[in-house]
Amino acid sequence: MSRLGVSAYLRRLGLTDPGPPSVTALRVLHAAQVERVAYEALDVQLGRLTSIDPYESAARITAGRGGYCYHLNGAFALLLGALGYEVTWHRAGVQGRRAATPPGPALANHLALTVRGLAAEDCPSGVWLVDAGLGDGLHEPLPLSEGEHVQGPFRFRLRRSAAAPGGWRLDHDPRGAFTGVDFGMGPAVVGEFLDRHRHLSTSPESGYVRTCTVMRRDAGGADVLTGCVLRRIGSGPDRKEVLESKSAWYAVLADLFGLTLTDLDDADREVLWARVRGAHEAWSADRGGSMLQVGEVSGPRPDAGD
Repeated sequence: MSRLGVSAYLRRLGLTDPGPPSVTALRVLHAAQVERVAYEALDVQLGRLTSIDPYESAARITAGRGGYCYHLNGAFALLLGALGYEVTWHRAGVQGRRAATPPGPALANHLALTVRGLAAEDCPSGVWLVDAGLGDGLHEPLPLSEGEHVQGPFRFRLRRSAAAPGGWRLDHDPRGAFTGVDFGMGPAVVGEFLDRHRHLSTSPESGYVRTCTVMRRDAGGADVLTGCVLRRIGSGPDRKEVLESKSAWYAVLADLFGLTLTDLDDADREVLWARVRGAHEAWSADRGGSMLQVGEVSGPRPDAGD
């Protein structure tokens, strides 16, 4: 990326020059990425196949959009590399709540990142798990070593993976949108994710096709919009609200998730709302109109294929 590109990306994150690579700066960058760049696949709902080339993903983000793991971590890795960090891509497999067994990294339904060369008291190896593409996942990077970590209302556990020999497993909190993710330590490139990206973007079996989900993480928890149901996961009981109108739905996208969607015209917005509202009504009717049952409104984990 050119310096102009880096500057534009940092402005999108609300940051100026973070300085040379350091653990402190990495934490600041990671937190800003997940707080300001939403996890979303709205283009899938419009029948559009997006690019996951990291340069195009970075341009997408600086223009005000979000994305899912291939976009978010691909672009973030590019930014970190331009800032001097030693970043590696890894194939990963997200295990959804409905999956009995982890799919393992061979499925490549997730892109994970590690950063090396930043030793610290809690990370003597200098290797960090960096993942800004898990929606309601990490708020800050984790030292890549076995143990439990608490971030806001979520408790995570890192351990050796049974599904990825030589790799790692991140177990999510029971309140989260997925069970866990396994990743191998071998390096990966963008071409290894293209087939799965096409499947996730176009297959009727894909959660991204079946369900419109937008997520945003912050230090205190996560905001999750599934269809027309907005959920706040924080330190207390979950708060839930049904967004009944198009104006309320788009206002939440803009005000809470930072998605003003200036790239969509009025016709696009009508199509998107009609699809989301129609799916919401069908889902509500299937459950007898009971839209706020605990444990249901979080919806499926899109990239897990639930």
